[in-house]
Amino acid sequence: MSTLVAPTPAGPTTGTLHLTQILVSYEDAVRLLKIRDTYDWHQRVWQAFSGRDVQQRDFLIRVDRKEEAFRVLILSHSQPSKPDWCPTDCFGTQVVPDDYFAHARYRFSLLANPTKKLRVDNPDGTRKKNGRRVPLTQREELVAWLVRKAAASGFTINADALRTIPRGREFFHKSGTAHGTHTAVEFQGELTVSEPAQFRATVATGIGSAKAFGFGLLVISPIS
Repeated sequence: MSTLVAPTPAGPTTGTLHLTQILVSYEDAVRLLKIRDTYDWHQRVWQAFSGRDVQQRDFLIRVDRKEEAFRVLILSHSQPSKPDWCPTDCFGTQVVPDDYFAHARYRFSLLANPTKKLRVDNPDGTRKKNGRRVPLTQREELVAWLVRKAAASGFTINADALRTIPRGREFFHKSGTAHGTHTAVEFQGELTVSEPAQFRATVATGIGSAKAFGFGLLVISPIS
């Protein structure tokens, strides 16, 4: 595991980070684990952190289809244990060294759920507090979204060289709630660290929304 992922919505922004990779064949994921969507993966990953309260989640995941297998990446503050459903040779974890964050430039990949909030008015014409969120689909909007996120996260990007790759809609179903969808977009490019402490904190908290559904991981690889 030579690249690093990025991480958790509510956990601390400092301290030891653990990077874990799980490989599961497509057949086993569907037939044995009954995986339907990314939220199902999230529930399975919880089993690597047994005894934790649901409000104390300190990990984030990203799931990618690699030929005939799924690759699940996890970044966590707690050290995970191999869940019973995972074969030993498909599970690997390591501590992320602090000097991994000492570089000035990185290649990155971010799977995100970029949205914007539309204004919704009350019958009297006043604006409702919570508007309706809709996905961003145009490249100009997507680039602007990531530029804003980067500015608040301790790094900058080269917008002209940024790749925005639509990954389509991802459906999910949570027990007790209705079905829903997210619109996945993968960003690929290079970033330059402007505020090291803030950048480290960002890698420990993730970017964007829907982190429980496999979004927000900032996968980075140093540029020498």
